[in-house]
Amino acid sequence: MSTVGTGGGRHHGLLAALAGMLMAAVLAASDVGALEAPVNDYPTVARADYIFGCMAANGQTRTSLEKCSCSIDVIASVLPYKAYEEAETIMSVRQRGGQNASMFISMPVLREKVARLKRAQIEGELRCF
Repeated sequence: MSTVGTGGGRHHGLLAALAGMLMAAVLAASDVGALEAPVNDYPTVARADYIFGCMAANGQTRTSLEKCSCSIDVIASVLPYKAYEEAETIMSVRQRGGQNASMFISMPVLREKVARLKRAQIEGELRCF
């Protein structure tokens, strides 16, 4: 008779553990969904600067405005602002030339930062233009 009582207690404990695991899984899934939400970490001036340059290259039309706005939105969705800012800085130093520029061209880590930005820009062009 004591076996039945113990088994019932174990069964209740097992159900409680399963319920706890299910609750943890549900909470974890809801946290994952929250993490997938796009982060708007690009300052307005950075977005406006990109759009201004994009429109200078693609025309001063409403259509160009929409495509350029779409493009920076795509870039922002695939590349955090910090990485965007670093790559823009590296490219700016490269354009100036001189001895410092050679370091920014030759270092693989810096080349990869620029390559990530260029891939994001290509993604923006493919989706928006």
